[in-house]
Amino acid sequence: MNDTLLQALALIPALVIAIVFHEVAHGWVALALGDPTAKESKRLTLNPIPHVDPFGTLVLPGLLTLSGLPAFGWAKPVPVNKWRLKNPRYGMMAVAAAGPATNLVLATLGAILLGILARGLTTAPEGLLGFGLIALSYFIGINIFLALFNLLPIPPFDGSHIVEGLLPEKAAVAYDKLRPFGFMLVFLVLLIIPYFFPGLGIVERVVVPPFEWAQRQFLTLAYWIAGG
Repeated sequence: MNDTLLQALALIPALVIAIVFHEVAHGWVALALGDPTAKESKRLTLNPIPHVDPFGTLVLPGLLTLSGLPAFGWAKPVPVNKWRLKNPRYGMMAVAAAGPATNLVLATLGAILLGILARGLTTAPEGLLGFGLIALSYFIGINIFLALFNLLPIPPFDGSHIVEGLLPEKAAVAYDKLRPFGFMLVFLVLLIIPYFFPGLGIVERVVVPPFEWAQRQFLTLAYWIAGG
């Protein structure tokens, strides 16, 4: 089995799990705060099929990974009606924060399991155990990246809803007008500009350092659990 196929077998399930839990977390918190829209739409399920966007969840992240570019993706957003929340302003902040927080919890669980599986190892494992350790490393990395990526203060990502809730009302209304242009801005900053102007080092200087710092913390946890 070639390396590309093994990478896909490790990457795709990890990405699907991370994205599905992320979206369901939004829906459950919205329900707890008074908005049953996600429940009414039958989106409070861990079955990936209702959540998966074929291009955003599978095709784009795979192409970006194989191209050596920052891999990101999305699922079909869980519907949330902020006006059905008990407190639309702060409720929406909590709903938005639930997705990244869930990914960090998943990364923590992945690090714990990685540490348990790595206990007693003195050499690099092969076979199923070796693949499992690689898959868990991907799982941790994907959840960290998804959490940080969604905390970007660019509409329509989760970070934008948090920022909007913190802004004064007039500033929040003006900020919300950026929402239709959010994805275009992300593609411009993370893909187009780095491709045509690699010397600027936007990804290397802005995106990579916080990701690598967070990844070190989770791998340190795994190392400690493994008895290192």
